[in-house]
Amino acid sequence: MKLLIAAIGKAKPSSPEQQLFQDYTKRLPWKIACREFTAADKLREGEQLFGACRGYDRIIALDETGKALSSREFAQNLGNWQQQGHSSFAFLIGGSDGLSDTIVEQSHLVWSLGRITWPHMLVRSLLAEQLYRASSILANHPYHRD
Repeated sequence: MKLLIAAIGKAKPSSPEQQLFQDYTKRLPWKIACREFTAADKLREGEQLFGACRGYDRIIALDETGKALSSREFAQNLGNWQQQGHSSFAFLIGGSDGLSDTIVEQSHLVWSLGRITWPHMLVRSLLAEQLYRASSILANHPYHRD
């Protein structure tokens, strides 16, 4: 499986959030890339994010208005898509003003990590952990406990 995280904002290389992100991405059995873009306006950010995910089978937008999924439900979505022949997934994280309406409307899944507001750099770490957790669930590894 090939994964992309396309995000607005640049992570500081030695920040705790970036180190946590790298810790989880190193554990992943899947190839993952992170592309970062500078903040502008929502329309320009949307163009940058969509441009980054051309050629990916499924686009997942992280947005507070999205569907709240349990870790197991998220893993099941990934597993189902894989069984349908999809092997590349792009995860989009907007800037401080959120994602453009176009991204929300055209994504295959709009996913909410909950109703609270997370710092954008921490969202990357949370996403990386959930991807690792999903890989563990799909492999029947004991990392995840219901």
